[in-house]
Amino acid sequence: MRLFVAALMLMAGTMPAVAQWLDRPTPGIPRSPDGTPNLTAPAPRGPDGKPDLTGVWNGTVSVPPFDPANAEPWVIDLARQRQHDYYRARPSYQCLPSGPEADRFAGWKRLLQTPTALAILNDDLTYRVIFMDGRELETNPAPSWMGYSVGRWDGDTLIVDSAGFNDKTWLSQRGLPHSEALRVRERYRRVDVGHLRVEVTFTDPATYAKPWSFTANMALAADTDMLESVCERSSVHWIGSFSDAANRAVSVAPDVLARYVGVYSGLYQETKRTVQVSLSGAQLIATFVGVPGVGAPGVGLLDAVETRQLVPQSQTLFEGQGLFYQFIVDDTGTVTDVVEIRTSGSYRYPRLR
Repeated sequence: MRLFVAALMLMAGTMPAVAQWLDRPTPGIPRSPDGTPNLTAPAPRGPDGKPDLTGVWNGTVSVPPFDPANAEPWVIDLARQRQHDYYRARPSYQCLPSGPEADRFAGWKRLLQTPTALAILNDDLTYRVIFMDGRELETNPAPSWMGYSVGRWDGDTLIVDSAGFNDKTWLSQRGLPHSEALRVRERYRRVDVGHLRVEVTFTDPATYAKPWSFTANMALAADTDMLESVCERSSVHWIGSFSDAANRAVSVAPDVLARYVGVYSGLYQETKRTVQVSLSGAQLIATFVGVPGVGAPGVGLLDAVETRQLVPQSQTLFEGQGLFYQFIVDDTGTVTDVVEIRTSGSYRYPRLR
């Protein structure tokens, strides 16, 4: 039961199964002679001559390493406390809108563009409306989950300014907070039919000394469609924390811990994931590469590297912030693999060295 509950916490019922239409031809896009979409053709344009961003898109966010020196001290303390609690307060885990959370600028979404507004429909059934009718950004809009946005064209780039976010949402899935003073600027540029680049800048002088930026690279989901991905069970009843895992820890001899040190690599779903296990004193540390948008080394907030302390629950089974890691030992005592245990399945990473 402990194994199930702990594994549940980070990937629990708030994470529904995601699937897309396998074959849904996209009308109106240029095609090669063999009928396949020509995704490098020039971007389509609307009646006003501006690029038309309409389409179903999917992609990833590229976030630079987070600099703790850029944040007020309470920001780091709060983010670490959220990490300690296995992120159970993350809005999306509570079936609430994610607002300006960095990773939500990518993922599955449908854009619908008209001359006066751009609607962004997310697969979790939240949406945004970007007003493009010439209005100015309100100075002090009423705080809301998704904020208030206005857009204008600068050549072929759509510039979107947003304000009016409540402070209930996060800036990253790893717990970075923001204040109601947050301002967001997005720059949308459709490079060609198949590629959309979104540059995002967060400015929140009440929380961060300097603005910080990242990029979402989106690809047109041609000849398919988007299905809903709905939160059906909240994290409100999740139990456990890093302290609970530490209180259940068993003693493992230093020479046994040392055998687990090494580099392991394999596939997590469709993404290559590398696990570097090191020993710091009597503590195993796992550093994960191949986790876009999460985990700055030593902080666990942002970047494509994530670190977890591995707390021993048996001689071979360790808990790492709500997930479990089982080291596989062969008959000769050689450690051959590590298995990451999630509610979505068990992922085996063979040892490289």
